[in-house]
Order: sequence, then C-alpha cells, then structure tokens
Amino acid sequence: MVKTRRDNHYDIVVAGGGMVGSSLALALAPLGLKVVVVEPVARVATAQPSFDDRSTALSRSTQRMFEAMELWDDIVAAATPVTRIHVSDKGRFGFSHIDAEEQGVEALGYVVINRVLGEVLQCALEEVEALDFLCPARITAARLSADNATVTVDADGVERELSCNLLVAADGANSSVRRMIGITADQVAYEQRAVIGNLLPERRLDGCAYERFTEHGPLAILPVADGRAGFVWNVPERDAERILGLTDEDFLAELQQAFGNRLGRLTRVGKRASYPLVLSKAVRLIAQRAVLVGNAAHGLHPAAAQGFNLGLRDVAALCDCIAESPADAGDVQLLRRYADWRRHDQKKLVGFTDGLVRLFGRANPPLRVLRDLGMLGFDLVPGVRSLFAKHTMGLAGRLPRLSRGIPLS
Repeated sequence: MVKTRRDNHYDIVVAGGGMVGSSLALALAPLGLKVVVVEPVARVATAQPSFDDRSTALSRSTQRMFEAMELWDDIVAAATPVTRIHVSDKGRFGFSHIDAEEQGVEALGYVVINRVLGEVLQCALEEVEALDFLCPARITAARLSADNATVTVDADGVERELSCNLLVAADGANSSVRRMIGITADQVAYEQRAVIGNLLPERRLDGCAYERFTEHGPLAILPVADGRAGFVWNVPERDAERILGLTDEDFLAELQQAFGNRLGRLTRVGKRASYPLVLSKAVRLIAQRAVLVGNAAHGLHPAAAQGFNLGLRDVAALCDCIAESPADAGDVQLLRRYADWRRHDQKKLVGFTDGLVRLFGRANPPLRVLRDLGMLGFDLVPGVRSLFAKHTMGLAGRLPRLSRGIPLS
C-alpha cells in the first residue's frame, strides 16, 4: 500500500509499521500532525513478524492506552483476561501468586494473539486521513541536522527523499535506522531460544497465567481463547533445533515434563516457531531530531512479558511530550524531556527481567534455597505483592496521559 502527500515534508516519519510503530501513528492522530509510516513488509504479508501467531500479554497501562485511543472494545473482544499469575520454581518449594481480585481490578492484564491485534491496528490506520503510508518500502539513508531530518526511501526500486521535524525509529531490536543516526546498542545473547506456539490442556486455565522456572529457562503458559493455552518455552540454543524437530507427541511429552501436571495432560499442539533471545539496550534514546521507541531502544527477555508494554509506555510518553509542543515535534528540549522521562522505567524493566532470568538460571543449591524463601516471603510480607502487581500492570511511577486512560485531546 502506498499513500503519500504530494509534498515531501512531514512533521514525523515513523520507521517501522509493526505493533509499536502502528500504535504510535494511531496515538498521534488526534494532534493533527502530518505523519508517514515507512514499513518494509507488506501489510497483508504473512511474513510481517510483528503480526504473527505469538501471544502478547497486555498490561493494565496498555489497556488504558487503547481505551483512550478508542481501540479497546475491538481488542478485548478477541482477548483473554488474566486474573491470576502463578510463579513457581520447578522441583522446589518456592512459589508466589498475584490475584486480580486482591488488587481490586477485573483483570491483571489480557492475552491477545499478535495477528488479531495487528488486524485491529491496521483497520484503525485505514481510518486516519492525515496519516500516510509507504509500504512496502524501506529507509536506506538518514541525515540529521538542526533544522530537520531527511531520509531516503526505496519503494520497489524507486527512491525518494522525505524531510521531517522528527524521525522515530520503531523498527525493532536490530533497527537499521538506529545505526543510520549513529546510536549504538549493547547486546548480550542469552544463548537461549524462545519456542512458541499454542496447545490444548486437559484442564482450562480459567484466567491463570503460569510462569515456571526450569533448569533450562523460564516456561510461560498463558490463557488464550477457546480453552487453549499459549506457551513460551525458553530452551538452550544448543538444544533448540532438536526440540523444534520433535514430533508433536514427543514435543508435548518434553513440555509436560518441564511444566508438570497442574493443567492435566497437554494435547494438540499447533505450529511451533522460535526466535533467539538477546538483551539489547541502546546507549542513548535520542539524537538530533530523532528518537528511539520500543525494541529499537530496548529488547527484553520475555520472562516477565513486559516488552510490548514497555514499548507502548515509550509511545505514550513521546506523545505526551509532542502534545505539549506540537509545532515542532523534533525540538531538542522536547526530546530531552522524553529521554529523561523514559530512562528510569526502561532501566528498571531491563534490570528486572535480566536479573530474574539470571537468578533463576543458576543451579547453585544455597542460592536456590534463598530465592525460594524469597518467593514465599513475597506472598507473606504485607504490601510487597501489591507493589509488585503495580509494576506488573505498568502502573508504577509517573505515567503519561494515555497510560492513565486520558485522551491526548
């Protein structure tokens, strides 16, 4: 799809039309700015990695944001509420739980299939008249100056230049635009792969999401529609190909052995896929008339299911800053406010997920006893569980308007 203005200047160029980039374009719509999204993968293509069959957990702050954008009714119709979270350490006595009723909310979050969420976002994008698209197209060069940012866009072999007040890199953990604007990222491979898919358990999850730490890595079982369960099984890189090559019967047997029998027999596994797990942190969030959001700024381990939610808080904070100074979305003071605002939340989540994986990935016996005692203490010490739940729901710290459910205009 190609839909662009006759002139080549925009207020904002968004590089990347996946879940974060699309959400940003929709969130900006009420401000009346001239925005273009440049996305290399055709919107209808099954190869679009952001809109695949993976399941994404949407936090409370993400729910509020989509409510403010008037998208939530369409999303929740195909989503499954998470009313309880059960965390355990395989073969150990430690466990903890969080309950929505205890926190005074109807759900701690919701689980939605990425493909379904993508359909909602794409339909909404079609309704925004001021929004333009270059898709499939890719940014091949970017130049930054005090006055504007200029990008070279290749669409089916035809090159054109676009200028803008602000260039937003929302093109993922391996962001090419991030490299073009001179921002590097520190990356550490976990030497694990996430094996993902859906299955049918003998017992319904009834709104409970399970996080089980095994000797090889975390295993999450999430409730999805029709009594099914989505799974994210983190396995050693060296063993990933063998696990992916197993027959359905043998795969389910190994998954059952890792998870246990809490849900009865696991059956009818669907198509499996995998992706490598890497911790990625950009050394800075802004450059002259350019900014990073989502995985371009931070790529998390999926253990805490917070990556997309963190990215949407980036979006909400950036929109808040732009709403205060819409005449020039790339103003240097505006971008500094954004970077200062987001630095603590990003550092906190990156540190938490990385620490969680490394703590539970160690087999040292004394350490395992201490962490299991800590999990029990988490359940018993007053106030600790509520504070943790607040962070899990994305409601801790200073929140942008959209994350509080307040429309930009």
